[in-house]
Amino acid sequence: MASPATTQTVRPLDTLRFDTSGPPQITNVVADHLRLLGARTDRPAPGEAPTATATGGTTGGTTVTGGGFAPAHATATWADPAGGLAGGRVGGLVDEATVQAATGIMAVHGRRDGSPRGLAADYAATATGVLAVQGLLASLVGQARGGPVRAVSTGADRAGLLAVSQYLAAAGAEEGEAAELAPGGPPFTSADGVHFELETLDPEAWAAFWKALEAPVEALRAGWRPFQFRYATACAPFPAALHLTARSHTWERIRRAAAAYGAQVCALHSLAERAAEHDGAAPWSLVPTATGRLATGRLALGPGRPAPGSPPGASPGVPAGGPLAGLTVLEAGRRIQAPLAAHLLGLLGADVIRIEPPGGDPLRGMPPACSGISARWLALNRGKQAVEIDIKSEADRRRLREMAAGADVFLHNWAPGKAAELGLDAEDLARVNPALVYAYTSGWADRIEHAPMGTDFMVQARTGVGEAVRPEGEAPAPSLMTLLDVLGGLLGAEAVLAGLLLRERTGRGARVDSSLLGAADTLTAPALRRAARGENPRRPAGFRVPRRTADGWLAPADADARATAAHDLSGLTTTEALARLHEHGLTATAVTTELSDLHHDPRFTGSISRDAHGAPAVPDPWSFV
Repeated sequence: MASPATTQTVRPLDTLRFDTSGPPQITNVVADHLRLLGARTDRPAPGEAPTATATGGTTGGTTVTGGGFAPAHATATWADPAGGLAGGRVGGLVDEATVQAATGIMAVHGRRDGSPRGLAADYAATATGVLAVQGLLASLVGQARGGPVRAVSTGADRAGLLAVSQYLAAAGAEEGEAAELAPGGPPFTSADGVHFELETLDPEAWAAFWKALEAPVEALRAGWRPFQFRYATACAPFPAALHLTARSHTWERIRRAAAAYGAQVCALHSLAERAAEHDGAAPWSLVPTATGRLATGRLALGPGRPAPGSPPGASPGVPAGGPLAGLTVLEAGRRIQAPLAAHLLGLLGADVIRIEPPGGDPLRGMPPACSGISARWLALNRGKQAVEIDIKSEADRRRLREMAAGADVFLHNWAPGKAAELGLDAEDLARVNPALVYAYTSGWADRIEHAPMGTDFMVQARTGVGEAVRPEGEAPAPSLMTLLDVLGGLLGAEAVLAGLLLRERTGRGARVDSSLLGAADTLTAPALRRAARGENPRRPAGFRVPRRTADGWLAPADADARATAAHDLSGLTTTEALARLHEHGLTATAVTTELSDLHHDPRFTGSISRDAHGAPAVPDPWSFV
């Protein structure tokens, strides 16, 4: 088809309409984001009276029309049959609870407690909604570039596997974890009852903080390694003496000690507090830059090397002819958020080039490894090319600007202000490439005054996520699974796709910003709406708590949890318990407790492969037809 005519739109979906149906936990996210991107609908916003176009159920989809495009269609369900995953047919994956159980989310989230735990927030559904919007945007970008009209499908089962992909990769590595997988971790509690998170990336600051609070030297020494690796392992079994030390001091004393020695602390905020201050901002922002022609040249890499798993002239894991084929993404990302965003763009067909420091990304060596490469690093970076750039060197910064002149996207998550200090901010790169989509994935998006360090667990603490993921009657506690880093990466990719579509429709580049704060607000949106109405924002006691069987665990569907509680399953094997519940018309599924078992799980037959280094790899989150 011919490319849609250039318009004066200021949002990528202005003049387009959509209709959507399906599981409301998924479609509410889809509808919210499509509205924010400019599309119109007759579907009511959350909290409004329903109409005939806002249907529920377990099937359905979203269709976007108008703007000179052929209709774009996305299907998003609990278990995606188009992807070859058998969960919906075999394993009873029918809602959020069963998807969390089967994909390993409950196992990872429960490591801190020592047994599987369900997230009280609809994490898999939220991620699925974002993936569906990504698929729609990618389809429209592909159309605008002269590609075929494609429908896309995704499922919460795929979203769940993507969410645990780093943990799954580590579980399937050739060597064991660098830190113990055992119960334990923050938050801490002060003498006056304040629950708080602690953050520092500096072992000297860690030691000085605890010494100031008179913690035993042996305890602070033993505690650093599990604390340091908690992002990787989702648990932190440090000595109980550290918790006892925190409980012996007031919150004010703890705050003073953190400020004096370079650590940061953040009291856990409630959902009601977050709702009261919420500014209603979208989870990302898009600002068109100066008018300029679209970049069409191929990027000259110069001296560089392919990332592990990339044979010469190929990008494994990148689908041939994907909707972003021929586009180039420069990624200067650290840890999870930006690398995951770039990884998703690569799966959609873009050529992704990582900008790494001299000597390469140090996280390549983070244990456990497969063929000498970090399994976790491969989960986010396989198939990318890599070029080493010393951003402290003016000559290398000039080289990076030259690379940006031929790229389509520049994506980074440097510390706030770093890009401007280096002369690599959006305005700087727009001078060499006015059509560039400049993307920044941050912690706070400058929306919270006096915000602490913008890391996953600190943002969880500050935004009420600790309440949202725990049901009523349990002390609030942020998950030690990297919920926001992953969801923030998804939002980062969504923002880039929106920027690319805006560019195709206007001929202008754009700056797009996303954040962990936006991820937190997206995840907790239903709870924040309940809090704003004066209702209890938390889910009821016992919500999504798995049931013990004689040889494992099972999780009932949310709708069947109360009826399941009437059955004594403790003396039955999981298979027997599931059969008994099925006889009574109740749906449940076995809880995955060992991620390595997912390779042979009949609910995911053939979906989990291994890359060239032997590291487990989850399936692409979408199918295009």
